[in-house]
Amino acid sequence: MQKIGFIGLGIMGSHMAANLVRAGYDVTGFDVVPAGVEKLLQAGGKPAPTIAEAVAGAEVVITMLPDSPQVAEVVLGLGGVFESATAGVLLIDMSSIAPETSIEVARAGTALGVRVLDAPVSGGEQGAIKASLSIMVGGAAEDFEAARPIFEDLGRTIVHVGGHGAGQTVKAANQLMVAGIISLVSEAIVLLEASGVDGQRGLEVLAGGLAGNRILDLKAESMLGRQFEPGFRIDLHHKDMGIALASGRAAGVALPVTGVVAQLVASARAQGYGSLDHSALLKVIEQLSGRLEA
Repeated sequence: MQKIGFIGLGIMGSHMAANLVRAGYDVTGFDVVPAGVEKLLQAGGKPAPTIAEAVAGAEVVITMLPDSPQVAEVVLGLGGVFESATAGVLLIDMSSIAPETSIEVARAGTALGVRVLDAPVSGGEQGAIKASLSIMVGGAAEDFEAARPIFEDLGRTIVHVGGHGAGQTVKAANQLMVAGIISLVSEAIVLLEASGVDGQRGLEVLAGGLAGNRILDLKAESMLGRQFEPGFRIDLHHKDMGIALASGRAAGVALPVTGVVAQLVASARAQGYGSLDHSALLKVIEQLSGRLEA
């Protein structure tokens, strides 16, 4: 499968599509934002003016979109993927959306003879750039194996986690953990600095012990410098926390810490930080402690 239609060339999708071009795939891409299409063109891919033209002749279609409504519109709507895709095409939705939307898309695909995988990712913009993403995949095992070579050009940790929608459930678990860890790292920074301890030295020690984690590895420096250029926006993490809470409700389980962290993320968004990186949760913790500088 060498011909790929790629729909959604944003912060993550543009780098993922470029990596597929570099891996030798014939990639045709579409996005409503011209900047994303221009990035694909610069990487050696082909722009498409419509979804239909991105999908035409493709053996694989990848979608990387913000939320469930966009996936439903792009895949199921008028002029969408399923109107143009032929039987046997493999649709890989790598967006982070509600599990029930992934299941709905898979059912519609099955009725049309289109194979479907939900394959959300973790790793942020740097993971997309370096092709080091973690990819959690739901769907049929044989379709996962068919897509494995593509996944291997996008990520390092690639796991088939179950049937349709399972990838999205694992992503919800991922997102509640990431937001929780960012919140705790933020609290550690506020505690260290308020106590007169050098934050950088303090976090260096923490990163080498049992408290070590990927947030410290990747974001400690930018958080200490209060640099919140988005790799993954608060707006999107707010959406994901809603999915996590809804998934918990559907499964009949209690997620008390997730509920608190979701409110911190909601607070960040309400304060106008939605376009900032999710590490801007630090600003919320600082404000709660009366330490947020103007």
